[in-house]
Amino acid sequence: MNNKAAKIIYWITTSLLALFIIPGVFFLNSKVALDGIAHMQIPKWLSLEVGYGQPIGALLLILPFVGPRLKEWAYVALGIVYISALIGHLYIDGFGPDAGLAIILFIILVISYVCYHKIQKQKPGNY
Repeated sequence: MNNKAAKIIYWITTSLLALFIIPGVFFLNSKVALDGIAHMQIPKWLSLEVGYGQPIGALLLILPFVGPRLKEWAYVALGIVYISALIGHLYIDGFGPDAGLAIILFIILVISYVCYHKIQKQKPGNY
């Protein structure tokens, strides 16, 4: 994969993540969200932490002026969120659409991460 392809794939995958994650912050206290939190037996404090943390992580990934160290932490944090979501959904409901969504989002995150590092290696003085 050349650098141009890596940039295109990076921006597509990172934009998909951001478009999926960021609007969720506006629905944190909706009935559907609160019912889901109760069903998954998630403490309210954790749902708020993840609910506000994910959009912050998405913004860190998509904003070009954010430094590589913060982007690295955002990738790690979002990866932990998706792996935890997968484990929680498997534990509560078994393998279903919600567990599948966590897997899909994690795969998109990994593709974005790999392309990000490919782009960074091409920059002079990096890695």
